[in-house]
Amino acid sequence: MVEPDIWTAPVDRERAIALRWALRDIRANRLAMLPIDPLTLQTLVELNLVEVSDGKPILTSAGLDAVAST
Repeated sequence: MVEPDIWTAPVDRERAIALRWALRDIRANRLAMLPIDPLTLQTLVELNLVEVSDGKPILTSAGLDAVAST
């Protein structure tokens, strides 16, 4: 998700971009204005980039690293 790959399908690139924006929204606490799609949240949890605590998504250390490297 961190390294761009020009050989991936456009759909995959668009999905990677959406996931990065979701990570940025979580980091910036913009969830009240921009709720995260449940499928996107599930994907981020499965990738161990986000965990849900008290019903709120928070970035894991891997999630913070992913956001910092973009």
